[in-house]
Amino acid sequence: MTRHAALPGFRDFYPEEMARRNQIFSVWREVARRYGFEEYDGPPLESLELFVEKSGPEIVAQLFNFTDKGNREVTLRPEMTPTLVRMLGAKIKELPKPVRWFSTPQLFRYEKQQRGRLREHFQLNMDIVGETSVLADADLLSAALDVLRSLGLGPDDIVARYSDRRLLHQALLALGVTEENLPVAYNVIDKVERDPREVGIKRLTEIGLDAKTAEEALELTSLSLDQIASRLGTGEITDRILAELRLYQSTLTGLGFGEYIRFDMKIVRGLAYYTGIVFEIFDRRGQLRAICGGGRYDRLFHSLAGVDVPALGFGFGDVVLGELLKDRRLAKNYTRSADVCVIAADESARIAAIDVVRQMRSGGHSTIFNYRALEEGKVDVGKQLKYAVTSGAARAVIVSGSDATIRVKDLATGQQDEMTVQQFQQRYPPAR
Repeated sequence: MTRHAALPGFRDFYPEEMARRNQIFSVWREVARRYGFEEYDGPPLESLELFVEKSGPEIVAQLFNFTDKGNREVTLRPEMTPTLVRMLGAKIKELPKPVRWFSTPQLFRYEKQQRGRLREHFQLNMDIVGETSVLADADLLSAALDVLRSLGLGPDDIVARYSDRRLLHQALLALGVTEENLPVAYNVIDKVERDPREVGIKRLTEIGLDAKTAEEALELTSLSLDQIASRLGTGEITDRILAELRLYQSTLTGLGFGEYIRFDMKIVRGLAYYTGIVFEIFDRRGQLRAICGGGRYDRLFHSLAGVDVPALGFGFGDVVLGELLKDRRLAKNYTRSADVCVIAADESARIAAIDVVRQMRSGGHSTIFNYRALEEGKVDVGKQLKYAVTSGAARAVIVSGSDATIRVKDLATGQQDEMTVQQFQQRYPPAR
C-alpha cells in the first residue's frame, strides 16, 4: 500500500504542533481584541487578476493558480490585503472610520522552502483603514510588538526597525536620483544587507549617479534620524515628515515600546505600494528573516477598488514566529489533559457513572471515561486509574454501587474526598 506524505512545504498539525499553533493564535486574537480590532475573513480562492493588479504579472510564478471548471483564472490567496481592499472597497462609505479589522488566514505561495518560510502559512493581518494620523501608525506597530511581548519576548529578543518611504524619497531626489529611477534605488537600499556593496554601487551608477554620489546614497542607510534631518535641511515636506517620525517615536515610547524600536533607513519594504512609515521586526540575534512587516499604503484602495482612502497594516506569519519561540524555549509544551476521568468501581455503578459524566460535562469540565471498562463490565479500578493518569486527567471521580457513593481523587497528590451524590452535585452543579 502506498504511504502518502504531506506535500512539500505543507504541514500536518499533530496535537503537539496544534498546541503551539493555538498558543500563537490565542495571543493574536487577544491582542487584537485589546486593541479594538474586529475579525473578518474571506475566501481562500480568489481571482488571479486581483493579485496581478496589485503586484504585477511576475507574481504569477509564486502562486498556486489554475483555470477552474467555470474557465476562470483563479489562485489560492498568497496574501490578505487585496481581499481586504476588495471587501472594504464595496462597503467603505457605509462604515464608521477608522475601520480596524484583523484576520488570521492561511496563505499559499509556491516558493523555495527555507527556515522560516514554507509554501503555506497562517498570518495575522491587522489593518486600520480611513485614518491619516501618525498615531494610528504608532498604535499599529504597538499591537505587533504587544503580540511578541505577550508571548514572552522582550527588547533583548526583538527589535522593530522603522523608516519612512517619503523621507527616503526626499533624500534620493536630493542626490539626483530621478523619479523614474527611484524604484531601482529603493531596491538597492532594500538589499543593502544582502548584496555586496559593489553590486549596489554598480546598479546606482547604471541609473546615472557617479560613484561618489552612489556611495552617498548607500551611506543614507547608516544615518540616524537627526543626521538625515541635518543633511536634508529644512523644507515644508521634509519638516512635516520629520515631525511625524518624532511623534511616532515618542508615542511608541509612551505606549511602553521605546526599547523595542530603532530608526533604520535600510527598511524600505520591497512592495511598491507603501507610501509612508514602514517597519520590520527582527530577532536581535539576526538568525531569522523578518518576523513581521508592514506600513502605510494610502494609494492601494484607489488602484484596486477605485476609492480614495488612507490605510495601513501589517502581516505577521506563524512559521518564523514559531521558529523564534522554539529558539527562545517559549513554545508551548504539549501535554494530554482532562479535568476529570470518571471510573465505575463495580458493574452496578455503570449507569450512575455515565450520569456523572453527563453532569461534569454539563458543568463545563473536560471529562473522559474508559469506554471498554463501562461497556464490558471490566471494573478493574487499578487499570482505570492507570488510564486516567496516562490520559492526563487531573482528578478521578470513582463511582461505587448503585447508590453511587463517590470518591474524588487528586491524581497528582493522591488525596481523596468521599461524598454522597447530593454533596457531589452541590460541589459540581450542572450548567443551567
